[in-house]
Amino acid sequence: MANSDDSMPFPPVTPGGSLIIAWQLRDKRVLLVGGGHVASGRLTHLLDADAVVTLIAPKSGLHTLVVHRVFEDAYAKTRITYLDRTFGGEEDLEGMDMVLTAIDDVALSRSICHMARTRKIPVNVADVPPECDFYFGSMIRRGPLQVMVSTGGKGPKLANIIRRKMEDALPDNVGEAIERVGELRAELRKRAPGVGGRLGQKRMDWMTKVCETWSLDELGQLDEAAMEFLLDHGWDQKARVPSFDE
Repeated sequence: MANSDDSMPFPPVTPGGSLIIAWQLRDKRVLLVGGGHVASGRLTHLLDADAVVTLIAPKSGLHTLVVHRVFEDAYAKTRITYLDRTFGGEEDLEGMDMVLTAIDDVALSRSICHMARTRKIPVNVADVPPECDFYFGSMIRRGPLQVMVSTGGKGPKLANIIRRKMEDALPDNVGEAIERVGELRAELRKRAPGVGGRLGQKRMDWMTKVCETWSLDELGQLDEAAMEFLLDHGWDQKARVPSFDE
């Protein structure tokens, strides 16, 4: 039961949501059944996550983007095993780590879902929320930045509208800023190695101050010389944070 006591100093529990996580699919085997418009988006998401994809769909019904990924995209061709046919049965699930269906045949999709769940394989059936162990949200991707907007399967179009509003509010160089901060963190770890404890907390506090003191635009301009200056005149000087203008 959700905590409704507003006097508590903790955020209330809000049941009914999903656990939003960044699922690591690098080199995991994923079965995608379908080759139409919805499948084209699913395929791109899987390739972005470095999955190894088995795609089952008749060639005659492939979306143009799927055709490009399967037959023309140099990188994608190394990650996709394409089978020009319809779903063949339980043997198609052998060795899979995830199963996605994006076909118009609801009965077949539910059957595939049942087969996957029997094998404890996470499954997503497009447009049938009760048959989904997870949902695809509307995604923002700017380099290492990934933001997902999910309505729990209730309003995909609304998720898309909200995502566009959020994306419009982001600085153009937000991806660069994140890349540069990641490089600065790596250099800081070289200068102050160690895991956890007081040193780990000190590093975290200093990086927090840097991110709060420098704007995203300024962080995006961090180069090797600026990082060296921050470390020499900031971290090494009692963990102060020089301003961008310094």
